[in-house]
Amino acid sequence: MKVATFNVNGINGRLSVLLLWLKQAQPDIVCLQELKAPQYKFPVAALRAAGYEAVWHGQSRWNGVAILSRGSEPIEIRRGLPGNVEDEHSRYIEAAVKGVLIGCLYLPNGNPASGPKFDYKLRWFRRLIGHASTLLATGAPVMLVGDFNVMPTELDVYKPERWIDDALFRPEVRSAYQQLLDQGWTDAIRTCHPGERIYTFWDYLRNAWGRDAGLRLDHLLLSPTLKDHIVAAGVDREVRGWDRASDHAPAWVILSHLPSL
Repeated sequence: MKVATFNVNGINGRLSVLLLWLKQAQPDIVCLQELKAPQYKFPVAALRAAGYEAVWHGQSRWNGVAILSRGSEPIEIRRGLPGNVEDEHSRYIEAAVKGVLIGCLYLPNGNPASGPKFDYKLRWFRRLIGHASTLLATGAPVMLVGDFNVMPTELDVYKPERWIDDALFRPEVRSAYQQLLDQGWTDAIRTCHPGERIYTFWDYLRNAWGRDAGLRLDHLLLSPTLKDHIVAAGVDREVRGWDRASDHAPAWVILSHLPSL
């Protein structure tokens, strides 16, 4: 089974890119971020025609997350991250899909740091850590998948010395990510490529794509029951070079012989 994550940076404006990638890559489960579309403008019909059913949490102009499933319907479990009923950002959706519990997330950027946006990012991260612990306690096969807006190590960012004070690379954010891993989660891409410099994001500015000045922001975290089922993981980086591409490329993991929920 192939599970992928893709920050589409506007699902309707880049629908042709998404559909072409789905046709070529044939992922079984896809987590999307930055839909930038209200609930009623999600392209259900186009995705269904491509063979995918979906659950989604939209928001006008900003944010937005979705879970796609090829040939079956995701069963929505939760919409919104618990811990703050006043948080109206569409950044988390959870569903049971093909025997796995999937949490699709779009963690706040947090810039400029320090400031209110950075404080919100850290609060959101703490809520995620708390909910992740609850998910692990179920003993079910679980994945936390999406755009975490964090480069965990210096290997995940070009010229790390330039990012020391950025909200994507601040010690507090990297520490929070490590707290997640310490709960027992496995970073699929880093597990398969322990010493390789791999990126999932290239800015539109300063010819970042042409210079390969990238960042690894998109992660697939697996619960302990799934760790030994990893076959391969990687990034479809060529998608970033397509016409009208997102500034992110899809990342994925292939699993085999899955335990059931």
